[in-house]
Amino acid sequence: MNAPETKIPRLTSLSHGGGCGCKIAPAMLEQIIGRSASSILPKALLVGIETSDDAAVYQISESQAIVATTDFFTPIVDDPFDFGAIAATNAISDVYAMGGMPVFALAVVGMPINTLPAATIRRILEGGESVCRRAGIPVAGGHSIDSVEPIYGLVAIGLVHPKDVKRNCGARAGDRLVLGKALGMGVYGAALKKQALSHDCYRAMIACATRLNTPGPVLARLDGVHALTDVTGFGLLGHLLEVSKGSNVAAVIDWERVPLLSQARELVRQGHKTGASARNWDGYGALVNLGRRGDEEQVLLTDPQTSGGLLVACAPQAVDRVLGVFRADGFEQAAVVGEFVAGAPGVRVE
Repeated sequence: MNAPETKIPRLTSLSHGGGCGCKIAPAMLEQIIGRSASSILPKALLVGIETSDDAAVYQISESQAIVATTDFFTPIVDDPFDFGAIAATNAISDVYAMGGMPVFALAVVGMPINTLPAATIRRILEGGESVCRRAGIPVAGGHSIDSVEPIYGLVAIGLVHPKDVKRNCGARAGDRLVLGKALGMGVYGAALKKQALSHDCYRAMIACATRLNTPGPVLARLDGVHALTDVTGFGLLGHLLEVSKGSNVAAVIDWERVPLLSQARELVRQGHKTGASARNWDGYGALVNLGRRGDEEQVLLTDPQTSGGLLVACAPQAVDRVLGVFRADGFEQAAVVGEFVAGAPGVRVE
C-alpha cells in the first residue's frame, strides 16, 4: 500500500508578507536605526548609512571601490524558481543603483525544512542562480538556517570607480525625474495571494521583477546624471522622499506620466493592495501633497515594489540620453515622471 501523498503548501501561504512588502515600515525603521552611529568611520567608506542609500561603498584604490549590499525576503509568488529569481534580481539591483558592476554573490537562505521538500528549496536556489548567470556572476557561498517562514536573498558584491558612484542625495532643483519600470508589483502580488491574478498578468509581473537593472552603471557615467536609486519596499513616494531629503530639494510627480502595470489600477479598484502600502503612508504621508489625487493614486504611489525600477535625477539636457540608455536595454516603459524644484523636502503630486 502506497503512503499518502503529502501536499506541498503554497509558498505565499507560509509567509506573513511577500517580497519587499515585508520590509520594516519606514517610520519604525527610523526609530530602530535612526540614531545609530558607527564608532569607526574610515575615509575609505564613501557611502554608509547616513542617507539610506542602496549599498555601502568602500574605496580600495584610486580606481576601485567595493559595493556591498544584502537583500532577502519572504515569497511574493508560489513558484519556487520564480521566487528565487525575483529575490536575486532585487538584491543585485542595489549594486547597479550605485553605478557598480556585480562581481559575485552569497546566498542567504532560511527555510522551514520540515514543511518544504528539499526539491522545492533547491528550485528556489536554482532561480536565484539563473539570475546570477545572467548578471555574469557566481554564487560563491552563503549561509542557511531552519526558519519558520521561507526566506531567500543574496549578499551582492560589486565594483565601481569612485568617481562613478551615484548616490540618492545629489538631485538638484531643475532636474528631471526618470523612472525605469512600471509600478504595481505589490498590487499584483496581493491579487496573486488571493488567486485573483490572471496568467497573463502573472507572466508580466515575473518579466518585470526579473529584469536586471543593468542600465545603472551606464547611467552613472553620463554627464548630467546627479542621483540614482531604485524603487523597492517603500514605494515610489518613499524612495523619492529619500532623494528629496538627502538632496534638500522638493519633488513634483506628474501622475499621468507614471508607468503602471496594465491591470494595476483595476486590481486596486477591486480592493487588492498590500498592508505595507498603508504602513508606508503612515510613515511619510505628512511630507506628501496628493493634490487632487485620491485613494487609488495613494495606494499605487506607496505600493511596495519588489525588484522595482531605477529612479534617476538628471539635468534636462541629459533626459534624451538617459531614456536612450533605458531603451537600448529593453526598458520600453521608462519615462520622465516629474522634476525636482527648490523648496523644503517633500513631494507634490500633480
